[in-house]
Amino acid sequence: MKRALKTGLVVLIGLSLAGCTFIFQSGRRSDKQTIEELSRQLDDLSQAKQLLEERLGQEISDKQIKLQMMEKGLVITVVGDLLFDSGKARIRNDAYPLLDKVATILKENMANFNVGIEGYTDNVPIKYSKWKSNWELSTTRALSVLHYLVNDRGVAPERLSAIGFGEYRPVATNDTSAGRKQNRRVEIVIQPKVTKVVEGKAAAEETIFDEAKENLK
Repeated sequence: MKRALKTGLVVLIGLSLAGCTFIFQSGRRSDKQTIEELSRQLDDLSQAKQLLEERLGQEISDKQIKLQMMEKGLVITVVGDLLFDSGKARIRNDAYPLLDKVATILKENMANFNVGIEGYTDNVPIKYSKWKSNWELSTTRALSVLHYLVNDRGVAPERLSAIGFGEYRPVATNDTSAGRKQNRRVEIVIQPKVTKVVEGKAAAEETIFDEAKENLK
């Protein structure tokens, strides 16, 4: 009876580091391997954060970018006004050195991680530009960063994805110019991923957030 209860018991394990939290079922070999792999990748993300802080110290000090360990991964938030002119999706010339530093780390230090590029805007309606809405603007800005990383800096295209959220994921109030400036941003998200192991064989790699989405709290 005790053995049956022990076998049927489901243990949820939370593994967290600086804001990243994941929950798994424990007891199966594949789960243990998943946790070990995630732990290693979280260590890699922490090291990458330290490296970015060193190489982008001036930009961080000037509040042009911000680094955070979040639920979705290591997030590099770049102020939109640094990357783009108002209503435009062409990268400003003075933004390339910053993107070059990020690209170098993505290639040399984070080559095993996927990267999501997310565009955001404030809630000011589009009036004098070609965009139908802030969705199109935010998505095209994210794609501009993606294409630069791939075409000009040689980041593997299969690692990258781009998405635009428009005005619908604000991080500050849109009632002030300072708040709207914070909301106009691009987030470069370095995403942890693990390899699922089924009956001793490695399956396709998926982001840990997709794997744990049913248990993530």
